[in-house]
Amino acid sequence: MQQKTIATFECEIVQKELKLVGQSITANFPDSFPDAAIKVQEEFLQRTDEIHNAKHKEILFSPFMCNEIIATYFACLEVDEIDQIPEGMIGFKLPMTKYAKISCSNKTISEGYDAVYAWMQEHGYKEKWFNHSSPVEIYYIDENAEEEPAEILIPIY
Repeated sequence: MQQKTIATFECEIVQKELKLVGQSITANFPDSFPDAAIKVQEEFLQRTDEIHNAKHKEILFSPFMCNEIIATYFACLEVDEIDQIPEGMIGFKLPMTKYAKISCSNKTISEGYDAVYAWMQEHGYKEKWFNHSSPVEIYYIDENAEEEPAEILIPIY
């Protein structure tokens, strides 16, 4: 019997600017993932109360940078201003960027990536690589649910 998922795999174009405060981890890629990502997210979720100007404490933003060797993965909250950064955390801004966005879930991230890249190719979009941008995973945290809504943002041109 196939398990029902909350993922819709609907794609659209969005524009966003993000001001973020959080923690990061750098690890071998792909061997250390997703374990390294889960580790930094779990550690960060223990400290979200330290971020007093967070817009939504239940929405986790995870931008990342990677190549075929290493990846740096962040666990962050969106903030109004980057002026209160707790010790051991980092604050940064991702400037206004056009993204391809797909709605999936924490259980269907891999399928979400496959679907958004196929959608981008079908519609003639190309990924914008690290030019004042970063891909972002967004998780809508629900501590009582095994499967949570998620989104993937891929910067495009």
